[in-house]
Amino acid sequence: MSHDLSTVRHSLAHILAMAILKRDPKAILGTGPSTEDGFFYDVLFSDGQGISPEDFKSIVDDMRSIVKKKFPFVQKTLSADEARELFKGNPFKLEIISEAEARGEDITVFETSDFTDLCAGPHVEHTGDIDLLSFSLKGLAGAYWRGNDKNTMLVRISGFAFETKADLVAHMALLEEAKKRDHRKLGKELNLFTISPLVGAGLPLLQPKGMILRQKIEELLWKLHEDKGYSRVWTPHIAKEDLYIMSGHAAKFGDELFRVQGKEEKFIMKPMNCPHHMQIFADNRFSYRDLPVRYFEPATVYRDEKSGQLGGLTRVRAITQDDGHLFCRVSQIREEVSAIVSIIREFYTIFGMMDGYWVSLSVRGEDKEKYLGEDEAWDKAEDALENAAKENDLNYRRVEGEAAFYGPKLDFMFKDAIGREWQLATIQCDFNLPERFDLSFTNEEGNAERPVVIHRAISGSLERFMGIMIEHYAGAFPFWLAPVQVAVLPIGEAHQDYGSEVTSLLRKAGIRVELHAENESLGKRIRNAKVGKVPYYIVIGDAEVANSTVTLESRSDGKVGEISHDDLLARLAKENIPGA
Repeated sequence: MSHDLSTVRHSLAHILAMAILKRDPKAILGTGPSTEDGFFYDVLFSDGQGISPEDFKSIVDDMRSIVKKKFPFVQKTLSADEARELFKGNPFKLEIISEAEARGEDITVFETSDFTDLCAGPHVEHTGDIDLLSFSLKGLAGAYWRGNDKNTMLVRISGFAFETKADLVAHMALLEEAKKRDHRKLGKELNLFTISPLVGAGLPLLQPKGMILRQKIEELLWKLHEDKGYSRVWTPHIAKEDLYIMSGHAAKFGDELFRVQGKEEKFIMKPMNCPHHMQIFADNRFSYRDLPVRYFEPATVYRDEKSGQLGGLTRVRAITQDDGHLFCRVSQIREEVSAIVSIIREFYTIFGMMDGYWVSLSVRGEDKEKYLGEDEAWDKAEDALENAAKENDLNYRRVEGEAAFYGPKLDFMFKDAIGREWQLATIQCDFNLPERFDLSFTNEEGNAERPVVIHRAISGSLERFMGIMIEHYAGAFPFWLAPVQVAVLPIGEAHQDYGSEVTSLLRKAGIRVELHAENESLGKRIRNAKVGKVPYYIVIGDAEVANSTVTLESRSDGKVGEISHDDLLARLAKENIPGA
């Protein structure tokens, strides 16, 4: 009988627990759910006991032995007192039992051979339903009970699980490829960014080449917006605490906020740009004829993320959002969303990420009291987003109960070059902030009317997007995006003057070029250009000097051959246009 993969993974978590208890019968189990690529179990080992990665093979052998015995998974329902008696001595299970009792829920357990675990299921019918070679263990980590650092630290043992051995092997190959593409590794090798312990974790410093990468992405974003009615704005990095109390962000972000004590007033380093943009709108007297009003600002916000969650560019404390806020009427949402979708589609087509994308249309759940705003406005906004998704032929799924409390949203999921999925662009309707800041415009009757705010981000965080792009391209950026586009390599000293001339010609044409005339062999300089993943390099020798030509070699196509200056400039100019 075939089973859903998450069911198989959940069952393997129980089998892992059985294998762990064989090694340490006094270990105390936390919880063991399935994950996106496998399963884990959190365990508190008894005194003097524990495991290391060297133990993984024998643990997997024990798990396979359990699978072979085809033990059935048998579900039973217990009273709270029966469950407490069964799990006495396990504070983690007892906590879960008490919570279930308070909610009036049934308490279920699953028996597998002589092992019983507190669990709602589902599971495979018996352990033999699992492919013996479709799973493996992957790692150990510390994990606080229920993710709260005030609770007991447990050992998290995690594993991979797939339907077949072939799927597992393919996944392991993907992970190996991901290691090669790790943006932290490539960022160091390509001299793109620096993490300084003196500056602090989560506060990356961009090297000149990294800054070029960021600038080109930011320039592209503005190019896609400037002819669509957007105006650029700028807001400071801090504001009075009162602003975020009014917006609700002080309560929402809590201890993630960086607080600054001035001489007389308390300030907060901004965690979001939207409250600032509300103030810009509020300082104008707009009429219905002025709407929509569209603001664009690639601005840095700050959140004090836990140090253990930080990594490279993809999880940082200084987050530059390509932020945009539109102020419009509910009747205008559909048209505005379509315009934003066109920007998203063009942007991700340039980066080659439209294949396999999908969009989550997040709408209200059944409990309407959780959401701010009138039903009529919500219905119109949800319909506008769905109609825009249909009109723009988006591959969308309607997801109930996933809307933000302030409005429905479209979240865009894209796959990178090796198939990993990333949530990047987003379009969100907001009824909350216009209400909190009492925003209004004058309608046709001369009365004040409340606008709707549309939050939109195309790349999301620029830092995170850069990290994803480094991995997406494995550091071999397309010509228009490459920090160094051309390397000029004179063969010998006699060719250096002409090499400088060619370098100057390219620089004047707007090409990012480096002259490599170091006192090293040509072979080594060519290798350096290749290691640096430069799209083109030009070799200059006697023939090129005599003919006033260059010999061009391409990172992707190999040797192009000897060409004139005009042909060189024409070729590079064409490739310097995103999407060309």
